[in-house]
Amino acid sequence: MKFILGKKVGMTQVFLPNGEVVPVTRVVAGPCTVVLVKDQAVQLGFGEKKEWRLNKPQAGHLKDLAKVEFLKEFDIEKTDGVSRGDLILADTFAEGDTVEVTGMSKGKGFAGVVKRHHFGGGPASHGHKDNLRAPGSIGAGGVQRVFKGMRMAGRMGGDQVTVKNLKIVKVDTANNEIFIKGALPGGRNALVMVLGEGALKVTKNAKAENSANNVVAENTATVETANA
Repeated sequence: MKFILGKKVGMTQVFLPNGEVVPVTRVVAGPCTVVLVKDQAVQLGFGEKKEWRLNKPQAGHLKDLAKVEFLKEFDIEKTDGVSRGDLILADTFAEGDTVEVTGMSKGKGFAGVVKRHHFGGGPASHGHKDNLRAPGSIGAGGVQRVFKGMRMAGRMGGDQVTVKNLKIVKVDTANNEIFIKGALPGGRNALVMVLGEGALKVTKNAKAENSANNVVAENTATVETANA
């Protein structure tokens, strides 16, 4: 399985070679830093966060890595070849891949049953004043309570939504952008998780490797000094 974190930029359209116009959502995917590697899971970091905004646990967790804003963990069967400090870029996906996208839907505040649950509303004929968008009866009165899960007015949106069977129309590796056909959950600049079938492509981070080598060299020098 391959995956990446991204930021939803907005919707646009792409012209295919046959002249067809496809509505797509532009997503800035990565670069994502591998922060933690477990037996069957990988934690990715995405976004940029100012170092002075990190508390001590966060600063220790991200030591010698880029100061990321978001952290998400993905389950994976094999973590061979993936190490801390590696990068996941948009080129892990290709044109024509089928993916699923998870994100938080837009919050719409308190909404009535017509907007929230698509009720038809009451009749608009004479004698039904102020009853057009009323919920109507909510069930028998003998139980003296409201059943759990009853469709009523309340907070709408702000939920985790997953949209499956979406197709990648274009991948812009130069700008780390992928264009996905259709609409995605969330507003502009919202965080989204893109998952698809296939092998995960990992790019080695030379800066992280050099930093790790320096740490090893410092530890070796310390041991040699202590032995001396």
